[in-house]
Amino acid sequence: MSGQPALLHAFIDESGQRAKTKASSDHFVMTAVVVADENLPKVAPLLAQIRKDVNRNPGDTLHWNQVKGHPQRLHIAQTLGTQEWLTISSVVVCKRHLTSGDPMDDDSAYLYTLRYLLERLSWLARDRGRELHYTLAHIVRFQIAKLREYEAKLKTDYGCQIAWKHLDPRGGRIDQPSRVEYLQLADAAASATATAFNSDNYGNTEDRYLRELSPRLYRRGLAPVTSYGLKMHPWNDTTKATYPWVAAL
Repeated sequence: MSGQPALLHAFIDESGQRAKTKASSDHFVMTAVVVADENLPKVAPLLAQIRKDVNRNPGDTLHWNQVKGHPQRLHIAQTLGTQEWLTISSVVVCKRHLTSGDPMDDDSAYLYTLRYLLERLSWLARDRGRELHYTLAHIVRFQIAKLREYEAKLKTDYGCQIAWKHLDPRGGRIDQPSRVEYLQLADAAASATATAFNSDNYGNTEDRYLRELSPRLYRRGLAPVTSYGLKMHPWNDTTKATYPWVAAL
């Protein structure tokens, strides 16, 4: 062996609008799907099988919002939920419960959410004695320079709980799901999670997809899943009463 630490890879995508406006989604969700280095070869056949199952063409970029109908979406969530070699961690920002002091323009909301997620990803890597590399799905008007600036800022923030020595010292990458197909897993997991919180045009939510993903959520000992696998922000008496089912996942 080269002596380099064994790697974990986190692929990150989001669902919902970042900023808080009257017309925006009530929640912003950011999700990471984590795969160990030795399990990366399992991703391509898994995605190929999912494409076949939901009547997509071989090699199609798999987008949740292009998969129509509950049965197909449920199948995707069920399939991911049974893959014991992947781990999922999400941050759900409950925007209508935030105070006026919380950052809510597009970039600051995105980065603040990423901070919470990176904390949990670094703890997972620390638990497993590995180094974690992370790739973000590209979003409009967000350049790598902004990510580098924020990473540098967090490293000087004494309140930040990221275990930096367990993250790639070069920082994260940004790429497209069409080029890095691993990101298609994150698209599915983020969107499946978001349907439990953001209502459709008829005011309905669907939490079954998230329940199917539940076995893959990052859990640490007896700690609640809301500490690691499904971070709710804010998580106070009001949001605990609004989402009582979350803690029971």
